[in-house]
Amino acid sequence: MAETHVDEPKQRPKVGVGVIVTHPDHPNRVLLGIRKGSTGEGLYGFPGGHLEFGESWEDCGKRETLEETGLKLKNVFYASVVNAINLKEQVENYHYVTLFVQGEVDTSYKQEPENLEPNKCLGWQWVDWDDFPPLSKLFCGLRIFKEENRYNPFKKNSG
Repeated sequence: MAETHVDEPKQRPKVGVGVIVTHPDHPNRVLLGIRKGSTGEGLYGFPGGHLEFGESWEDCGKRETLEETGLKLKNVFYASVVNAINLKEQVENYHYVTLFVQGEVDTSYKQEPENLEPNKCLGWQWVDWDDFPPLSKLFCGLRIFKEENRYNPFKKNSG
């Protein structure tokens, strides 16, 4: 009798969307929060989350920002992408393809963020792009984004 060999399912990277949120009343600043929970606790990150099946990157960014901060975004567009692999340091066996989108707060709806997921975030703050937390304090995808990219959300044609 022949032995049947079943391949183990392969682990695949996940797809995440990070949102660079800007505000007309906070020049040169972006929205950052400090993560809570098992993945990346104590590290700074943008609003964001998992891309849902059939969802555009921009719609994911709008949805995640609204769910996490209560802010509606307008003028959302693709900014950059990173292949965030971290098998040892801050997060074990972490592999995400992280798409970064950028959007501006729609001030006709709500002006300032609210922490709508206190079990996942300590709170939101506007941080100057030129005075960012050190790389060691950034969540994996954001750390790689800042290390590898020359992208600046406040300059045209950066990257």
